[in-house]
Amino acid sequence: MELKDRIVVVTGAASGIGRGLAVRLAAEGAKSVVCADRNLVGAQQVADEIGGVAFACDVSKEDDIARLIDTVEREVGPIDLFCSNAGILTIGGIETPNEDWQRIWDINVMSQVWAARHVVPRMIARGGGYLLNTASAAGLLNQVGAAPYGVTKHASVGLAEWLAMTYGDQGIGVSVLCPQAVRSEMTRGHEESVAALDGMLEPSDVAQACIEAIRERRFLVLPHPQVLDYIRMKTADYDRWLGGMRKLNRQFGGKL
Repeated sequence: MELKDRIVVVTGAASGIGRGLAVRLAAEGAKSVVCADRNLVGAQQVADEIGGVAFACDVSKEDDIARLIDTVEREVGPIDLFCSNAGILTIGGIETPNEDWQRIWDINVMSQVWAARHVVPRMIARGGGYLLNTASAAGLLNQVGAAPYGVTKHASVGLAEWLAMTYGDQGIGVSVLCPQAVRSEMTRGHEESVAALDGMLEPSDVAQACIEAIRERRFLVLPHPQVLDYIRMKTADYDRWLGGMRKLNRQFGGKL
């Protein structure tokens, strides 16, 4: 899929990976990049920088996502690529309060369900479209010190797989972004975390990896190439892999 003259929506576009995606997509010649974020001021700043459009959107609410898609389709044009990028990090284990589990579930998983629910039928009706869902390497491996994050990112990957196998024959392309540490507000203060052992990438590097994957219609986007080796080790010997993860847990004291 080439991105020139396409209409694109990016959630969580005010900063981090979302901002990196919006800037890179504009550089690729997208017709319109819609920068959606709960932080409308930040989204507007990015939109002004790239000549895009800003929308306020709280992805923890289905009505907000439905309104975003309806408005873009009506006022900007048919959405060619929807980037469900917004996400949050919740640190902790099984003791994490239920309300925190529910919030991260709604933002990291249900927001992607809701986006697909409201945009995929429209895409199919006009012959196709593309979804880029941001998950994490934690969705393929896991995350020491952050059970809600690891669990919801696993679910995000599972949803992307289901979307790809269910709608691929109807013209819907799907890519799932699974980086390790990326420099952003989410990772501020966690530069020495287990997720950063292989280095912390800049959002622009991650955005470039996404562009290449979309162009090649490739499902997995792995800006940290080491992740592929870790997946192979995990599936080759699950118990040995778990032993290695326990070692990391001891090394980092159960902290992120």
